[in-house]
Amino acid sequence: MSENEERTDGFSAEERAAMKERAAELRAEGKKGAKKADGLQQVLDRIAQLPPEDRALAERVHLAVTKAAPDLTPKTWYGMPAYTNADGKIVVFFQDAAKFKYRYATLGFQDAANLDDGDLWPVVYALRTWNDDVEKKVVELIRAAVS
Repeated sequence: MSENEERTDGFSAEERAAMKERAAELRAEGKKGAKKADGLQQVLDRIAQLPPEDRALAERVHLAVTKAAPDLTPKTWYGMPAYTNADGKIVVFFQDAAKFKYRYATLGFQDAANLDDGDLWPVVYALRTWNDDVEKKVVELIRAAVS
């Protein structure tokens, strides 16, 4: 983010424009690119429908995923923003708090994520707010998940 760009709880106008441009580029690539563009649009549309607190978190998660793991493909999964690997398997997803009336949103990882650590490891994380420490941890998890 540049010095002149105002930080908000959600996507900036520049970020929104860049995502729309990326979707258009994907559609221009043909059938495979169009499928990716459709998935991206579905995720962006779903995020836009969320209540404000969930939307702000989902937008930040989306940016963290696309920054840390640009090879993951966005799509919706059970109505949630999710990101798949090259095999089409869900690696990471965001579940808004409002979906099941929870007091927190969750960031979850499926079995395609490379987070294994012995016989027991966490695969779902509660998200209540977004800050630099949360972003750093989320990026670390995503990078580990796709390693």
